[in-house]
Amino acid sequence: MKKTLIAASLLTTLFAVPAFAQSQGAWTLGVGAHQVDPKSDNGALAGGTLPVDVGADAKPTVTLEYFVRDNLGIEVIAALPFKHDISVEGLGKVGSTKQLPPTFTLQYHFNGAGKVSPFVGAGLNYTAFFSEDTSGALADSKLKLDDSWGLAAHAGIDFKVGKGAIRVDARWIDIDTDVELDGAGLGTVNIDPLVYGAAYVFQF
Repeated sequence: MKKTLIAASLLTTLFAVPAFAQSQGAWTLGVGAHQVDPKSDNGALAGGTLPVDVGADAKPTVTLEYFVRDNLGIEVIAALPFKHDISVEGLGKVGSTKQLPPTFTLQYHFNGAGKVSPFVGAGLNYTAFFSEDTSGALADSKLKLDDSWGLAAHAGIDFKVGKGAIRVDARWIDIDTDVELDGAGLGTVNIDPLVYGAAYVFQF
């Protein structure tokens, strides 16, 4: 009789725990894809005479989150390098760059035990630019973009599916970079993108 009661108690406890719980000590791993979509007005270089446009790009992404308290997690997002075309009004495409934007976010998940769990967060971004290239009117020139530190905001929704969740989310990131051409400073480009996409989130 005791064994039966113990077994029943264990089964009740097991099935009472949500398959995807956002509780203290839990880790999640998200695998998906996101697009970095710079804002439409990226500023102008050379004293305002050269309006700049920075193109969008999409790449696979990975997120890792640790819950420091129930429903409160610290997340980092990483990705394959994003590549952005750089155009100047009247000149067309003049170059490109690659960048990696690791972003750390403290975020709160609402309705953590429910089937649908929205969340919001804020944090810090570091963007490293590399593999700058020139073309068109600036071919054979040397382009350099400085790395950037900036704030970030994050919001999304988790839809619980089995032991994981399907996540749709969006970030706003403050990314500004100082531009040099052949060693001469040209000014600052304001990228400030929306980063949006979807992922499947595993818990372990």
